[in-house]
Amino acid sequence: MRCFLNLLVPAMAVTLNFACVAAVAQTPAYRLGRTPTAEEIRKWDIAVGPEGKELPPGSGTAKQGAEIYGKKCVSCHGPTLEGSLLGPRLVGGKGTLASLKPVKTIGSYWPFATTIWDFINRGMPPKQEGSLSPDDVYALTAFILYKNDIIPESDVLDAKSLPKVPMPNRSGFFPSPWPKWQPQEKRPFGMYP
Repeated sequence: MRCFLNLLVPAMAVTLNFACVAAVAQTPAYRLGRTPTAEEIRKWDIAVGPEGKELPPGSGTAKQGAEIYGKKCVSCHGPTLEGSLLGPRLVGGKGTLASLKPVKTIGSYWPFATTIWDFINRGMPPKQEGSLSPDDVYALTAFILYKNDIIPESDVLDAKSLPKVPMPNRSGFFPSPWPKWQPQEKRPFGMYP
């Protein structure tokens, strides 16, 4: 009887494994989704890096931005850009990053002016994202930078001048200690992705 049990237990395990494999093989293939079209990828691929290579043509000044801000942004960010219950503060905070209560605003914290353009272009105004033209986004970016005493009111921002704007906290960030991803064949021996 003992010999029989020694053979029965492994046989049951093998049978159970085959049953599991068969069950997995019979699960339905859902085939959800599809490959996006080139046009869909182009619409989604709107990220703007610190160098500003992806910025579209257009331009804007702080004066133009003040008008747009009054129409589209003041309800959330307040008339003085100090924020409200709906939107965060956009100005102030100079010299507070090293304090116990840092005030992180565009003028005190953000390292790249292109990030401002990118954020406005992608997400403003709420529930109307993408409704601003590139000229509107350049103008709003100029207005916010002007209100933070980073550029003069008369400066014209465009794809060439925006990446050159010296942000006050540009050197306040450290480069990533992780290596940039490289294809497997170009990675040095022992380097992880």
